[in-house]
Amino acid sequence: MTASVSEAPRIALADAALPAMGPPINLFKLFARNVPMAEAMTGWGSYELSRRLSLSMRQRELVIDRVTARCGAEYEWGVHLAYFGSRIGLTPDQVTSLTTGSPADDCWPADERALLVAVDELHDTNDLSDATWAALGLTDEQRLDLLLLAGWYHAISFVARAARVPLETDAPRFADYGAER
Repeated sequence: MTASVSEAPRIALADAALPAMGPPINLFKLFARNVPMAEAMTGWGSYELSRRLSLSMRQRELVIDRVTARCGAEYEWGVHLAYFGSRIGLTPDQVTSLTTGSPADDCWPADERALLVAVDELHDTNDLSDATWAALGLTDEQRLDLLLLAGWYHAISFVARAARVPLETDAPRFADYGAER
């Protein structure tokens, strides 16, 4: 299901990324092939990764890691895990759970379990039940950020997978956590 290390990208990467996008990782080099699109995406992407987002960094990364794992987007999952995993204090059990497990796994406190249930429900049904909505315990602003963050990283996952973005050499792999996607 994932683009393997040996698969060639379907769209050639540019030699560099746009400086405004951040470090010259492979995904940003891909986006640089379409400068107007990359420029348009930069504002929203910057918001999603900023302190202006109403979710905490940990909540944000749990959403991103779960969405990208559920989408089989090993590239984006690995980039986020490599950069943010230790910063938000993810344990090995939590990384395994995000990658191949369930929100019901014992490693999650109730509030994070509710967040992951919401991510899975959005992935599976494109909706949230009333019970899941109520269990979130988030403000309206946080709920909106959750919905758009999950959708944004679903779209990023589509791009990373379909374009066969080469995996970053220093990023973890699904197989490191028991996943064969």
